[in-house]
Amino acid sequence: MRESLSPRDAHVLVVEANPPRFVSIARLLAHLGVIHCEWKTSGWQVVQFADTFPQLDLILMNIALPYEDGVQALRKMRGHPRLSSARVVALAEGASQEVQGRARAAMFDGLLSTPLDADRFPEQIRRLLAGEAVWE
Repeated sequence: MRESLSPRDAHVLVVEANPPRFVSIARLLAHLGVIHCEWKTSGWQVVQFADTFPQLDLILMNIALPYEDGVQALRKMRGHPRLSSARVVALAEGASQEVQGRARAAMFDGLLSTPLDADRFPEQIRRLLAGEAVWE
């Protein structure tokens, strides 16, 4: 397992098509101390611009993206040399057992249920940055 990374040193990418939802996530990350936060609206953009990111420690990706869902996007990311080992965590509304099973089968590194719980979010991110899988 890799060494724990502090939020201040982490480079986090949020893949979210809904701008207000991205702003909400970015604010939660900033409150936690994350200063390196990028945003893309689709998995296609992540793969297209993979070589432009200085580093990626954690990707938070909505599983219900338009055009291609998070599972399809994850498959493409895992096939890209720059993204193959990135920690990718699904964001899913309500996170039912069915959605969790689908995310696990797709080989996501975890899943956070949305809407995000502002009280639990900081600890969830700390655990993810420490290399733990978070499925809640």
